[in-house]
Amino acid sequence: MKTVILAAVAAAAFAVSAPAFAQDAAPFTGPHAEVLAGYDKLDTNSNGLGSPDGFLYGIGLGYDYQSGNAVFGIEGEISDSTASRTISGTDIDAARDLYIGARAGFVVSPQALAYVKAGYTNARIETEGFGGENGDGVRVGAGLEYKLGGQVFVKGEYRYSNYEGDVERHQVVGGLGIRF
Repeated sequence: MKTVILAAVAAAAFAVSAPAFAQDAAPFTGPHAEVLAGYDKLDTNSNGLGSPDGFLYGIGLGYDYQSGNAVFGIEGEISDSTASRTISGTDIDAARDLYIGARAGFVVSPQALAYVKAGYTNARIETEGFGGENGDGVRVGAGLEYKLGGQVFVKGEYRYSNYEGDVERHQVVGGLGIRF
């Protein structure tokens, strides 16, 4: 009877500790959430609105899977910006920006992940008195994520978006996140 109880306790201990072993073996695996902030610049190119810039802020969610030193993931984000410009008394504002895409990376140290990303983005530009317009586009970027300890991480990235209507966006973003 003692052997059965001891075996049951050992099996329970192994079952409880297995997720911890998996997390230690693959620190960049699992869902994550983050807050984002940074610099945002729109290049409106041919439509005469100039290049408004401002402060970007938002939130992101994602899921990564680590296999060896390779990491693959999906992510989504919603952000907004203070970038605006006044032309002939009319305010033009960069409004919300939606993104969904994938990222692939390489673990460069036990705490650091270098990655590239690509996906679909949709931005809204609002004009005072005329409403707003949505623009579909493609985003590409690259960044570095660094584990601070536990499940908390910081990241920095550059991303470029190209929208219909000859509108481009350059962003330099920092983030603070947590893995679950």
